[in-house]
Amino acid sequence: MQTSVTFKKLAPSDHLKAYVSEKLDRFDKYLHNPAEANVVLSVEKFRHIAEITIIGDRLNIIGKEETEDMYSAIDMVLDKLDKQIKKSKEKIRERRGGFKAKELGTMTEASALEPEDSSGELMVESIEYKPMDVEEALMQLKLVNDNILVFTNARSDQVNVLYRRKSGNFCLIQPII
Repeated sequence: MQTSVTFKKLAPSDHLKAYVSEKLDRFDKYLHNPAEANVVLSVEKFRHIAEITIIGDRLNIIGKEETEDMYSAIDMVLDKLDKQIKKSKEKIRERRGGFKAKELGTMTEASALEPEDSSGELMVESIEYKPMDVEEALMQLKLVNDNILVFTNARSDQVNVLYRRKSGNFCLIQPII
């Protein structure tokens, strides 16, 4: 990250510059493209003020904190920026239609029928599906109490999903060949 440190009413210190640069490097894991950080460290009477602006990767984030110690002001503003960057990246991910799932896999009847929990995460469960005809799958779905059956169509070798609607009718989902 490109970092520029400006001191106002404060003697320039290489140690403070190195401290800020080291702490700002932890944001590189969130920012995929090069970013620029402008840091302004100032002192007004007994207040030590740290103001950081990060520009880049479609972000423009500003944080400002003031305390009686410069190092704690820097730490507090960096924590504030960390929250802002994570929140912004999460918004971008949601707009693109991404999932919060820990791993991607096949969603089964267990995860589809369970009530949605408050965390909003997608529950993923892997299953094995066997080749069968649509008629055989329909017969098997009628025999069990499940609402969804995932199977491989024996005729097309494609994964199909057969489910029971609320009205009691059945619906078959198959990919276009």
